[in-house]
Amino acid sequence: MTARRARPGQATARLAGLISDVCLPHLPIRRGGVVVAADGAIIEALGLHGAIGDRVAIGGGVTAAGAAEIIGFRDGRALLMGLAPLAGITPGTLALPDPQGSAIAVGNALLGRVIDGLGQPLDGLGPVAATALVPASPPPLPPHARARVTRPLATGVRAIDALLSLGQGQRIGIMAGTGVGKSVLLGQITRWAQADVVVVALIGERSREISDFIETELAGPARMRTVTIAVPASDAMLCRLRGAGRAFAIAEWFRAQGRQVLLILDSLSRVVHGAREVAMARGEPAGARGFPPSSLQLIADLAERAGGDRASGGAITLVATVLAESDDRADPVVDAARGVMDGHVLLSRRLAGRGQFPAVDLVNSASRVMIDIAGPAHESAARAFRRMVALAEENRDLVLMGAYAPGADAELDLALALQPALAAFLMQGRDVACDPADSIATLIELVAT
Repeated sequence: MTARRARPGQATARLAGLISDVCLPHLPIRRGGVVVAADGAIIEALGLHGAIGDRVAIGGGVTAAGAAEIIGFRDGRALLMGLAPLAGITPGTLALPDPQGSAIAVGNALLGRVIDGLGQPLDGLGPVAATALVPASPPPLPPHARARVTRPLATGVRAIDALLSLGQGQRIGIMAGTGVGKSVLLGQITRWAQADVVVVALIGERSREISDFIETELAGPARMRTVTIAVPASDAMLCRLRGAGRAFAIAEWFRAQGRQVLLILDSLSRVVHGAREVAMARGEPAGARGFPPSSLQLIADLAERAGGDRASGGAITLVATVLAESDDRADPVVDAARGVMDGHVLLSRRLAGRGQFPAVDLVNSASRVMIDIAGPAHESAARAFRRMVALAEENRDLVLMGAYAPGADAELDLALALQPALAAFLMQGRDVACDPADSIATLIELVAT
């Protein structure tokens, strides 16, 4: 009895079925390189293919000695800078590019979470479930796609809502030295601002200050609408840039969903300092006061990523702190920030010494969009209030010396008479939230007396 032969067509179909069952899916091809030199913070790798900003695993796979990033190229070699300590690196160590590149994971699961500059959770609540990947540095919105700032953003801080009103999509800098109440003011804005989502980037702060801010200023309902990116001062300088970039990318994703986003960056100065270290490490020449041009350009690049989006209806309102070292207002970072922001709030050590908190120096602060978001009566009252504060401050020494005779200037007499009420209006308790409508009504009533 002879065995039945399979027809040629049947054999081919059966063989094709067997082959399809054992075929492996296409795997991404990663062209790695090897470490050939290390000079301080810079590692050079030969044969590594990638783009500036791509992440690289030094050592390969789970046994990687550390993570690094491509920051430039020189003589056919990739220049890498560590995102973590790179101990134990030897010549010939494998360098593999991350298949994810520089993309950033985003999604609603980030709300209420605390992550580091590389997206790793810091709150002990497990991995963060991402729903999408977005580029780390997308092109900014073109001018025709930007919405005008026409609606106020209430912060619950009386001095700001009544006298330096913020608008949805505005970019404002808080200029301050150390120890003048900057963190307390940021905490008040974070808790009370009328925004759908708050993204807080704590860059370069001490670990103790980060934990204190999260546990005290973000306690209560505000925590569940807040995404916190924390980069302690002990982290690598490059992590400061990645932390700021991640905060902006997350805020942009929520804006694209039509949300009103408040982005708090504390501090912009430390981000720029990180950019300065990176630029100098790759050989960029220093400019004003030791700042390479690219580090100061970063201020404008970040500021341009904020603002309103006409298409989605969402907006990013940026509140960035600028550390005026030794209260030096001529600092290049301060000057560059003033040039690109839509206003600034100056916190004065002199006023803080008098016990005025928040220590807002009203005379030297400004909101460039207030005229577009405040009503005529409100804007006129704020202007009158500022003038009386300026008159009283300019003549303070004259009055204290007894060199001013009452009646010589009726406007100054009124300012001096109202000075206690003006000072009381500017002061606000740490845990006292002020209704914006009440603050504006009180302002109008105060200057009308």
